[in-house]
Amino acid sequence: MTTPSSSIELIKLSDSDRMVGDPAEDIRGRTVQDRDGNDLGRVDDLLIDPEEQKVRMLHVAHGGILGFGATSSYVPIEAIRAIDDDVVHVAEPKQIVAGAPRYDPELIDATEYYNELYRHYGYAPFWSNGYIYPGYPYYRI
Repeated sequence: MTTPSSSIELIKLSDSDRMVGDPAEDIRGRTVQDRDGNDLGRVDDLLIDPEEQKVRMLHVAHGGILGFGATSSYVPIEAIRAIDDDVVHVAEPKQIVAGAPRYDPELIDATEYYNELYRHYGYAPFWSNGYIYPGYPYYRI
């Protein structure tokens, strides 16, 4: 797997002044299900690449009560296989998402975390040679 030539900076869409180009395509708040239909949580936010203005990952919150005690996982958008009005379907089983490396917000440079995350899911990272942004879903920020 390649390593980016510089630090990767992804930010939450909610922490930016940007918005999804078509509000109907904003999947935040929708339930996330694995390939077998098991609930994984809900899309809490979208991680965007502010330089390329593209969505790179889903921030999926799961567990907890009223937001307290919830944990979260990041899922690369390459794992999305379908989106309907209420649910985002991912191609991975629940065990893969649950076993994803946890993000430490204290990290100054999250590059190694993103390398580990893409390795875990088995997708080529967006900074690798020959990477093509998925045709589905295609987000305009």
